Amino acid sequence: MTRNFDIRQHVTDTIIAQIEAGTPPWRKPWTGDLSGASFPLRHNGETYNGINILMLWATAHQRGYNSARWMTFKQAVELGGSVRKGEKAAKSVFYGAIEREDEEAEGEEHKRRIRFAKVNNVFNADQIDGLPEEYYIRPEPPRDLGTQADPELEAFFARTGAEIITSEEPRAYYHPVKDHIHMPPIASFYNAAGYYGTLAHELTHWACGPARLATQRTHASRKEYAFDELVAEIGACFLAVQLGVEPQFDQSAAYVEGWLEAMKADREMIFKAAAEAQKAVDFINQTVGERDRSGQDAA
Repeated sequence: MTRNFDIRQHVTDTIIAQIEAGTPPWRKPWTGDLSGASFPLRHNGETYNGINILMLWATAHQRGYNSARWMTFKQAVELGGSVRKGEKAAKSVFYGAIEREDEEAEGEEHKRRIRFAKVNNVFNADQIDGLPEEYYIRPEPPRDLGTQADPELEAFFARTGAEIITSEEPRAYYHPVKDHIHMPPIASFYNAAGYYGTLAHELTHWACGPARLATQRTHASRKEYAFDELVAEIGACFLAVQLGVEPQFDQSAAYVEGWLEAMKADREMIFKAAAEAQKAVDFINQTVGERDRSGQDAA
């Protein structure tokens, strides 16, 4: 890897280019007509997190990959595969930490922990011949929910504990002061996937609210507002993919303009947004899991 390679600038430029083209990687993180939305996976089946999800979605979308698995050249060889000649690697980021001696400190404090980010070159399974057959399995297509409520999804959102108010008001929003989500009736949406994608967006705002992660700003500047909306959209897509619903978002031009302006001024922004979205989704899943376990204990 070239020492001058700036992974943050590379990621930011890639995401900006896709947003400007009208195809941000979280908008349609899959390719083809038969494969469903799926999280990118490491060679051992572990799920990538945060910024790596966005970057590998972006690469898969650009190059037409369908497989979920990604691996280094060495990992492919160890699995009995061979990367086809001429195939180009994608970038993933590995975060770690090392301890170094601090000569000025004494006792237990003589070591200091230094965090670092390392770039890995990875290939999609679609670029590799000879892998075990399961590495080429395509995910199931997302469910076509039509305009009817889905009982399983209704149950999932109910188990988050978020207060969700429905009225004829044609607006979907999270109210940070009253700490509730407002949604129009599901019947007013063209399809249920659009309804649940919108609800997932607002639920991400809720998870970031003052009573929980406390990263949602009540009085935000234009840049902060754009950041919060970017977090909510990425988090909503993470949730939609997890739940097997095709994400359908219709953010306004003002939102997109705000994202671009903020990202061009701050190359760290997309990293921060992806990390905050991951925290929100982790919080939601943890809350649902705890409620599930308490329900089982009560039974």
